[in-house]
Amino acid sequence: MRAYAIGDIHGHLNLLLTAHNLITEDMARHGGPAPVIHLGDLVDRGPDSRGVIEHLLHGQARGEDWVVLKGNHDRMFSLFLDDPAAQDPGLRPDYSWLHPRLGGATTLASYGIHAPGDRPVAPVHADAMAAVPQAHRDWLASRPTMHRLGELVFVHAGIRPGVAFEDQTETDLVWIREPFLSDDRDHGALIVHGHTALDAPMHYGNRLNLDSGAAYGGPLTAVAFEGREVFHLTPSGRVPLHN
Repeated sequence: MRAYAIGDIHGHLNLLLTAHNLITEDMARHGGPAPVIHLGDLVDRGPDSRGVIEHLLHGQARGEDWVVLKGNHDRMFSLFLDDPAAQDPGLRPDYSWLHPRLGGATTLASYGIHAPGDRPVAPVHADAMAAVPQAHRDWLASRPTMHRLGELVFVHAGIRPGVAFEDQTETDLVWIREPFLSDDRDHGALIVHGHTALDAPMHYGNRLNLDSGAAYGGPLTAVAFEGREVFHLTPSGRVPLHN
């Protein structure tokens, strides 16, 4: 069973297009099409969140075998559009989505909204409601939070250890760090996730972290799976990723 996955994108359309090109080249070398799972955090911090959403939405519409999961940043964007006063339960109470550290203003700027981080929230929200297409809102809000494929389970942030996959909460799936990151037990599948930025993808045996810090100027990671075997895709080909 072959599949592909891409880590946290964070508004970097150019990096996403490069990752898709690497996957297309790998498919040509290794037996043709296979599903591509995107691990969420499509938006925030990078320069073209709108372009990322349009690329993925239109790709699915034309029949690409792409799974696009919901990340915590995607959920915060949807929540802001629904109710600018609402607070995501996973977010520190002293933060809002428009806090400079989170990058929400950059996402709104990609939709042509003027100075979204420097004006009162009410007019910024009104501008967002006018600028963000309903199709984008519907698509973003409907993203799944888990994808299971053979011995692989794809999520944005991780899972709550010891809880059955079907009983995981959305907030854990898009926000969790501990106790997941330090738990070394066998979860019954290889958990493929992002959310916690590293300098490079890392295989821990029971989980695989693909967030290589595109949000902070790092690369965007794409990998290929052959069963539970993992290969980092590079311009020169596959590089095995071992724990």
